[in-house]
Amino acid sequence: MKTFVIGISGVTNGGKTTLAKNLQKHLPNCTVISQDDFFKPESEIETDENGFLQYDVLEALNMEKMMSAISCWMESSKHSLASADCRSSEEIPVLIIEGFLLFNYKPLDSIWNRSYFLTIPYEECKRRRSTRVYEPPDPPGYFDGHVWPMYLKHRQEIQDITWQIVYLDGTKSEEDVFSQVYEDVIQELAKRKGLQETA
Repeated sequence: MKTFVIGISGVTNGGKTTLAKNLQKHLPNCTVISQDDFFKPESEIETDENGFLQYDVLEALNMEKMMSAISCWMESSKHSLASADCRSSEEIPVLIIEGFLLFNYKPLDSIWNRSYFLTIPYEECKRRRSTRVYEPPDPPGYFDGHVWPMYLKHRQEIQDITWQIVYLDGTKSEEDVFSQVYEDVIQELAKRKGLQETA
């Protein structure tokens, strides 16, 4: 039995983590890996000419370590499935990877079974960001000087991606966003199971 990998990416404060956690609660045999857990220490983060720490770029993340965590999950899923007595009745192992820069990292391109991207408008994003406490805290002008320009740049980069990304409206309620994605995932998993049982 194969695994099923979901990517949830998008704008800062768009609802990625909330969506991932809600899905994890409702999907059996589901694990979440969060890209935010792989930030390098502040001492290794570059600063730009304005003195802004460059957190919203791939170079701020230890992506090799994240890839290692994904590989470990793949291996353990294979082993647990291989040792299952009745594999057809086992739930397909689901991995949700959530983070703001997933689809811009080429080594992950071939991993996705479903890809989702949360968007919210500039004003709403700025408002939500201002209510969050970061370590280190956002300095004055950081959102407009670094965070939002980097988001626009990275979103532009994924316009040419060949696989399907489902764009989600992050201004909708948590329940609406969850329902849309959950129904989609359940349909895909049912198709997978059907194919495996007839194979």
